[in-house]
Amino acid sequence: MKQKTTWRGIILALTAAILWGISGTCGQFLFMYRNINTEWLVTVRLLVAGILLLLIAMRQHPLEVFAIWQDKKSATQLLVFSILGMLAVQYTFFAAIKHSNAPTATVLQYSGPVMIAVYMAWHSRKWPTPLEYLAIVLAVAGTFLMVTHGKTDSLSISGQALAWGLGSAVSMAFYSIYPARLLTRYQTPVIIGWAMIIGGALLGCTHAPWNISGEWDIYTLAFTAFIILLGCLVAFYAYLTAVKLIGPQTTSLLASAEPLSAALFSLMWLNVPFTVMDWLGSICIISTIFLLARKKQPAKVDLKKDNKVYQV
Repeated sequence: MKQKTTWRGIILALTAAILWGISGTCGQFLFMYRNINTEWLVTVRLLVAGILLLLIAMRQHPLEVFAIWQDKKSATQLLVFSILGMLAVQYTFFAAIKHSNAPTATVLQYSGPVMIAVYMAWHSRKWPTPLEYLAIVLAVAGTFLMVTHGKTDSLSISGQALAWGLGSAVSMAFYSIYPARLLTRYQTPVIIGWAMIIGGALLGCTHAPWNISGEWDIYTLAFTAFIILLGCLVAFYAYLTAVKLIGPQTTSLLASAEPLSAALFSLMWLNVPFTVMDWLGSICIISTIFLLARKKQPAKVDLKKDNKVYQV
């Protein structure tokens, strides 16, 4: 039974990673060939997926869906997470895709775990471990190779692409760290669902979801539906289920298949050029995840008993 549960968790984690990779490639197709507006796509993705996720939460945890708004501190934390976490990580990621391509944006986002390691070292007032130092060096080297292709006098991607990609990594780090306390009090689908709705509603103020632009045909409709339903709702749900079955560390390692899937699909489908330097840079950045996973895990702490120390 345990082995079957483990394999189910592995399959779900890999499924989430592949769906996220394909979703990014679909987004690139819509930006390149159908002139779809980035703000509109992110708005609709967040709103539709958030509503569906809350509907699922209402069936599973009906009492918790609105309970979070009854506590002022929790409500404030949810608003901060919705804007600086959920909305920021979604928008910066798709903006990076628009200004570069899906593989580059995905790999740059995966420098986020190194930023988390640096923050945790600063927060705990401890120097980084040798493995963390190595991860930082590899992350910087990988980013350098992808951005310059080894040439110090020019960039292989635009400054906007680099800024959005690094912004996506910072947002990913914040997204991973900030909601730790909320997730100990409320079910994950409740937090993620509300965060998506709030983020989508806020971004909708700049580009209303009913203000549809771009060229629409069966492919535009199909890829938009894929990004919303499979690349967001199903992928998030599969990932969170995998975390419960095999733990966050193993799940996050398996999720590192996302950049690889994005690169392969972009290469085979959209003929996006991915040079040797791009592959070397990707390997450097993705390897940091495995290095950080080799760290000795801290003892588990019950956040409800000790509000001063918590595990992310």
